[in-house]
Amino acid sequence: MTQPSITSLTNPRVKAAVRLRDRREREATGLTIVDGAREILRAIDAGARVESAFLAPDLVRTPDAVAAADRVRDRPTTFEVSPAVLAKVAFGDRSDGIVAIVETPTLGLDELGPRLPPDPLVVVVEGVEKPGNLGAVLRSADGAGAAAVIAADPLTDPFNPNAIRASIGTIFTLPVVSATSGETLDWLVGRGIRPLAAIVDSAMPYTAADLTGPVAIVLGSEAGGLSEGWRVPAVTGVSIPMAGVADSLNVSIAASVLLYEAVRQRSVTTEGRH
Repeated sequence: MTQPSITSLTNPRVKAAVRLRDRREREATGLTIVDGAREILRAIDAGARVESAFLAPDLVRTPDAVAAADRVRDRPTTFEVSPAVLAKVAFGDRSDGIVAIVETPTLGLDELGPRLPPDPLVVVVEGVEKPGNLGAVLRSADGAGAAAVIAADPLTDPFNPNAIRASIGTIFTLPVVSATSGETLDWLVGRGIRPLAAIVDSAMPYTAADLTGPVAIVLGSEAGGLSEGWRVPAVTGVSIPMAGVADSLNVSIAASVLLYEAVRQRSVTTEGRH
C-alpha cells in the first residue's frame, strides 16, 4: 500500500531524490532517477531494485503508466505525491505520473567476461560527454543484439537519468561497464576480442572490415574522437566515408552504422553455415 500523500516540496524524501540529479550523489548512493513508465517497466523487468517510487495518480493515463504504477503501488516505499512534487522529482519535463529511484547495476570487466556469448559483439564508447548520445548508443546496441557496452574513461556516468531516458530503458537490458581505456583495451585483447575503432583518417572503410566473430566496435568522444591509446597495432582503424563538408557523424549515428553493418555481416555468415 502506498504511504500517505506527499505534497511538500521540502519533504526529506523529495529532497533526497532531487539530490540524485548530481553525479556525485548518484555515485555515492548507488541510486539514480528513472522517469518514464516504459523505462521503469524495463528496469523492473531486468531485475533492477526499486528503492522508492513517487506516484501522482491523476497523471497516470497511458497503458505503460498504468502498468508501471501497478508494479510499484503496493511497495512500502511508494509514495503518492502531488503533481508539483512529481515535477520537482522528475529529471526532465516529461512525466507519465510516476518516477522511480532505482539502484544502479554495478558490474566490472572481470564479472563481464563469463556473461559473454562465444562470439560477442561489444561496443566501447570512450570519453562520451553527452548523456543523450550515450543513451542513444545503448539503444542501438540493444537493437543490434550487442553483448555489452563498455564506457571507457566516461565523462558522464552511464546511469545519468538523461542517458536512461535516451536509451528508453534499454540500459537495463544489457551489461554496462565503466573502466579506463587502458583497462578496456587490455581486457579486449586478453579475451581475443578484436577492437575495430572508428577513426576519421583511417584508410579502411568500415564496409571492408571483418565484423564477424568476437569484435568490439570502439567509438570516441563527440569533440576529440578516440585517444592515442587506440592507435596501436592491436586495434584496426576503420572510417565511415563522408561525402559532405563534415568529417564525421554524431557518435550515436556512427555506432548505429557500424553495429548494423556487423549485424548484416553476421547474418550472411550464419546463413552460409546452413
